[in-house]
Amino acid sequence: MATVSIIALIVLAGAATAVTLGVYGAVHTPAGKAVSLAGFSSPGAVKSWLATAVVLLVVGQDVSALAMYGLLPKIRPARWTAWWHIWSGRIAVLLSVPVAVHCLYAFGFAATDTRVLVHSLLGCLVYGVFVTKMLLLTRKGLPGWVIPVAGGLLFTGFVGLWFSSAVWYFRVKGFAT
Repeated sequence: MATVSIIALIVLAGAATAVTLGVYGAVHTPAGKAVSLAGFSSPGAVKSWLATAVVLLVVGQDVSALAMYGLLPKIRPARWTAWWHIWSGRIAVLLSVPVAVHCLYAFGFAATDTRVLVHSLLGCLVYGVFVTKMLLLTRKGLPGWVIPVAGGLLFTGFVGLWFSSAVWYFRVKGFAT
């Protein structure tokens, strides 16, 4: 099968993931209940601090990817750069899953205002792009731009989620845990 066809099928799988999450979030009756963790003042604090950890990890992902692709002037990637890139990505996704599950369970897909709608759309999009990137990583012989574009979209999505949730929360509620 031609490379373009494979990329298109993989992108469709990611899009199907995003749409499925959005549809589930829209038809699921939000529980309206939140689960908090010991040591945190509220579920919003838990989600905001986890999202902040995710964004710090994805910034590390971006820097390590730039180093691996030789795009950081005068910086050669260390031997552990690829290891860091893989594991920081895994940890970022693992930390993001409880936040996403909580959002879908407690709130569903919402459009109560622009910020919430953007956040809902980005949440679905991020996991669609994640599925797309993971499937693309299993393919050999892709054009050199495909993985960096998928990674850049994932980075942008996570940062957008963080701005539409944690940054908003910290502005409204403060930085207390």
